[in-house]
This record gives sequence, C-alpha cells and structure tokens, in this order.
Amino acid sequence: MAGLGPENGGVSTQQAAFVKKPKMFAVACAVMASLTSMLLGYDIGVMSGAIMFIKKDLKINDVQVEILVGVLNLYCLVGSIVAGKIADWIGRRYTIAMANVIIFAGSLFMGFSVNYAFLMVSRFVAGIGVGFALMSAVLYTSEISPASSRGFLTSFPEVCINSGILLGYVSNYAFSKLPMKIGWRLMLGVGAIPSIFLAFAVLAMPESPRWLVMQGRLDEAKVVLDKTLDTKEEAQLRLDDIKEAAKIPQDSTTGNGEGVWRQLLLHPTPAVKHVLICAIGIHFFQQSSGIAAVVSYNGKLLATIAIGFFKTIFVLVATLLLDKIGRRVLLLSSVGGMVVSLATIGFSLTIADHSETKLTWAIVLCMTMVLAFVSFFAIGMGPITNVYMSEIFPLRLRAQGVSMGVAVNRVVSGIISMTFISLYKAITIGGAFFLFAGIATVGWVFFYVCMPETRGKTLEEMECLFGKLVGWKEASKKMNDVTVEG
Repeated sequence: MAGLGPENGGVSTQQAAFVKKPKMFAVACAVMASLTSMLLGYDIGVMSGAIMFIKKDLKINDVQVEILVGVLNLYCLVGSIVAGKIADWIGRRYTIAMANVIIFAGSLFMGFSVNYAFLMVSRFVAGIGVGFALMSAVLYTSEISPASSRGFLTSFPEVCINSGILLGYVSNYAFSKLPMKIGWRLMLGVGAIPSIFLAFAVLAMPESPRWLVMQGRLDEAKVVLDKTLDTKEEAQLRLDDIKEAAKIPQDSTTGNGEGVWRQLLLHPTPAVKHVLICAIGIHFFQQSSGIAAVVSYNGKLLATIAIGFFKTIFVLVATLLLDKIGRRVLLLSSVGGMVVSLATIGFSLTIADHSETKLTWAIVLCMTMVLAFVSFFAIGMGPITNVYMSEIFPLRLRAQGVSMGVAVNRVVSGIISMTFISLYKAITIGGAFFLFAGIATVGWVFFYVCMPETRGKTLEEMECLFGKLVGWKEASKKMNDVTVEG
C-alpha cells in the first residue's frame, strides 16, 4: 500500500497546517447544493417498497418490473451529459435549480400515473432531473469548497443520497396502509414537495467563483471567495490561481464550454488523458463491484433498514476522515475490505447452496459480511468517487468531465441492477459474488497504479499531479533506494 509521505499521497507539515475548519458560509452552500442528491436516494428507497404495489395495481410482469426499477439510471445518462453543457452555459447554481424543477415535474407525473406507459415517461423525466442533480451538486460543491475541507464538503451528496434512501423506507411504511391505488402514488409523488422548495432555495446561494471567472466576472468571483475563505489575501491569491488556470483574460466573457469535448476526448494532453482514465475508472469500479446487487439480494436476508443505517453511519465517518488521512489511503483500504467481504459472501452462499441442511453459521456469516461490505463501501469507495472525480478535472473541462463520470456511473449501475438475476442464475449466486470480488480486486490494482493523492491541493494545482502512473513511480523509487543501499 502507498506510503504516507507527500510524494505518495501523504501530507507535508505545510499541508497539515492548512487543514482547518471550513467557514460556515461554505458549509451552508455545500449542504444546500447537496440536498438535491437526496432525491435520488429517496427514489431508490421508495421504489423498493412501492414496486410490489405497482406490480399488483398495473398488472405488469417481472421483466417490466426490472425495467421500471433500473431504467432510471439509464435516463440519468442523458441528464448528466446535457447538464454538463448547461452548467457551462447558464452556471452551476441555475443548473441545480433546473434539476429540482425537472424532478418536481417527474415526481408529480409519477404520482398521477394511470398506466405503465405513463409511468415510464414519468421515470424518464425524473431520471433527467436526477442526472442534472448528481452532476451539478458535486460540481458546485467542489468549486465552492476551500482546499482544506473539500473532501468533507464534497462528500455531502453521498450523505444525502443515503439519507434519502432511509426517507424512502419511511415513506413506504407511512403510506403502505393506504388503499393500493393511492399508496404507491403518494410514495412516488411526495418527492415533488422538497424539490420545489429546493428549486427556490438554491437561488439564494452564490454562483461558483470558478464559473464566474470563466465568464470574466472577476469582481463577483472575488466577493464569493471572500465569503468562503478565511482572509481577503487568501481570496486574492486563489482568484489569481483560478484566472491562470482558466486561461481567460480579464476582459473576456467567453467561457461557455466551446471546444471542450475536443480537448477532453480527441486531443487530450497526457495529464488530461490520465485524469479522464481515473474519473471513468473510479465510477466504473464503484458500481461494477456489486453494491446494487448486494443491497438488492440481501434484502431477502436482512432488514433493509439495517443496511441503510450502516451505510449512513459510515458515510458520516468518511466525511471526517477524507481531509485527515487523504483520499488514496482511505480508498485502497476501503476496496481491500470490499474484496474480502465479497469473497466471503460468495463462499458462504456457495456452501449454503450445496448443503442439504440449513447451515446457520453460513447464513450468519453472509449477513455479517453484507454489513461489512456496505460499511467498507460507505467509508471509502462510496463518497470518494464523487469527491475525487469532482476535483481532478481542469477548470475548462470540469463540467463536461464530471457529467461523463456521472453518466458512466449510472449506466453501469443500471446494467448491474437489470441483469443481476440473470447473472446469478447463469453462474450461481456464489459465483456472482466471486465475480464481484474479482472486479473489486482489479479495481484495487487500478487505484494503486493510477490514482495520486489530491488532499490539500487546490483545484488549480491538480493538473500537475497527473500524467504519470503513481504505482510505477513508487515502485521505481523503491528499486532505486534498494540499488543505492546495495
């Protein structure tokens, strides 16, 4: 595992001194932006209970059920890609407001759905809104946060997603006693209430200072930086850094994302290519390691509320650790724990499937490892994915880069959700979890080799960290040390 020196992702004395409590204004902005992400969690939680009533009321088959549940993730793909361009065009704040308006419409339509086709159209609208919300909340929070507390603040969307899942479970319980035709519609439709309030509330937030600089609105950017940083001197230094990173002169007003996809995909520099690989890779491995499958399958073995509780608790722990021990060490430790947990789940399920009698110890082991997996995921891989992805892209490419990462995340999540039953029927349930363990192992190697530490760095300093493989650099250094000692 990586060492803790500054060159390996550790923190120097100067960086350690930089770690301090964020100003409450920055915290309030991050919380307000992140609350929109709660609506995705609410949809995940509430649909797990509402779907049984929808199936009976609308008389749909199992295939239609799987599509209805999983397709929201694919719709998010469209929303996140479009939102990247819009965030560069109208700003981060208005994109968050637009996300809430679209989610409001989608939730309202779901609540009034009269048949399966209408419900699928409603899910499409809601999915577009969720894609907008996931991209814009992470983007805004990373750009408004001071470097010393960016890990803490940009993990808020993950906290809100898990809180939303718990609220979805509560909504299921609250409306389950109502007549079937009314109950599931209220479960889905009630999500419109917070979204419309948030749409207006986010307008009270300031715009991202990075976006303001790209528009040439330097005086406004300076005002925001004065509010989020400790001193006016620090704010001026940060403004100068952002101007240099944006490569936009003071009198320029062109920062609407022209040519970004060309720089990002067709003609990337070595550093940008490395950043793009890291962003896509971390999102791919987060979902392909089977978090959706673990939660879905073990809902039959364990109360879903316990899984939701453990996820929420350990995400909160992660928010306190991200700026203290760094992203890299926490991520590698998290994924290592996930590998062991997944392999043990696969082992216990395989033993139970091949036994003619009920093996209590195997069931208990499986349940314990499910909670362990969820905990390891929540303390590292879960929140770090958005934190890392939101901070590594250069300013001129950040909105579209973040949108691409979110799109990959939602596509892989949708594929896993919609194919898990077919997968475990083809290779057994134990084999499915061994497969997830293997994918997570490849992910650990990828993170070790490719991903540098970003803790304590400003967004404008990120690009200099990329362009060389981290693990190769560490291995070369160790070999050189051995040669010198010999």
